[in-house]
Amino acid sequence: MPRSLPSGRDAFLPAVLFVLATAELALSGLPHWVWGVACQGLACTLLILRRRLPLVVGPLAAWVLTIGQIAEPALNDAAAPIAVIVVACYSCARYRADLWGIAAVLVMLLSAFPQYFLGEATNDITDVFFVGALLVPPFVFGRVARQLGEQSRQLAEQQEALQRQAVSVERDRIARELHDVIAHSVSAMVVQTAAAQDLVTSDPQRAKAVLADVAATGRRTLAETARLLHLVRDEAGELGLEPLPGIADIARLVEGSEVELRCSGDLSGLPSAVDVSAYRIVQESLTNAHRYGRGPLSLAVDRQNGSVRIRAANTVGSTTPQGGGLGLLGMAERASVLGGSLTHRVLDGRFELEALLPVDERSHAAPPSAPEEPR
Repeated sequence: MPRSLPSGRDAFLPAVLFVLATAELALSGLPHWVWGVACQGLACTLLILRRRLPLVVGPLAAWVLTIGQIAEPALNDAAAPIAVIVVACYSCARYRADLWGIAAVLVMLLSAFPQYFLGEATNDITDVFFVGALLVPPFVFGRVARQLGEQSRQLAEQQEALQRQAVSVERDRIARELHDVIAHSVSAMVVQTAAAQDLVTSDPQRAKAVLADVAATGRRTLAETARLLHLVRDEAGELGLEPLPGIADIARLVEGSEVELRCSGDLSGLPSAVDVSAYRIVQESLTNAHRYGRGPLSLAVDRQNGSVRIRAANTVGSTTPQGGGLGLLGMAERASVLGGSLTHRVLDGRFELEALLPVDERSHAAPPSAPEEPR
């Protein structure tokens, strides 16, 4: 595939150098300064390709400037060519992963020798060392910049991988919990349907009531199954036997901690997915407050306008948090799966978090009751 043309970013710095060099030569009063402008223009044009062909651009630019100064020795007093050499030498180190840039710098250094032999009589060997002193620092700086750029790129990739892993782990955890919820609902539907089959001839009214409970349970299960289909699950460790926690367990969760807990609204009878997710969000908020905050955690859980709202706030600690924000990613993923949202900010030295979990009132009904044994 052919390489793309140089971008405006590649041409910006050479253009600035050319303008400065032209202004310097025009104001210098040197004879044949136009010749110097032509050489500077060619060298700056070569710099446009410094990112793609640094090993070619660097030596060519140095020799173009050398030829110009040999043809007109008075141009040796100009300072602008030094900037061109510095940029070219930096490019040999910054845009090459191997050490061939050292060979390019040596070729650039050799460009000082013709001036020593063919230039003015005032030139001596110290000019060669002067050129070497100009080349070494930008080359070293270019290598350092390249290493820092590589480390920054690797850190960004690792952070992205950690975030993807955190989201995947949280999705697996949600999937296992919803799996238990749905398994329980389907089991209840099977039992109720079997009871309705026994009652359909002996007591049609009771059979109708039992089937209504089956329909309500099915609607709740379908709503939670729709969310489950958006998750990526693994098949390991799905047989958890512990009961799922919920909002009713929050008081026990915060017991013994510096938490100002306020609950309002009817928080009973929530869909299991919302109930579990609300508990997990509160649990992660409490963990973050212990790690990165100081003072008591203000925690409010309320249900209003068809949603469960969780608000947490605490004073930011004096030390800089060292976490990667993975806990916040997990909470946001839980809220997103349920069709809700999670926002957070730092205001006046306090970290504030708010999660909104919608509750589908239409698909939610009272928990199914076990049918009575037929008489």
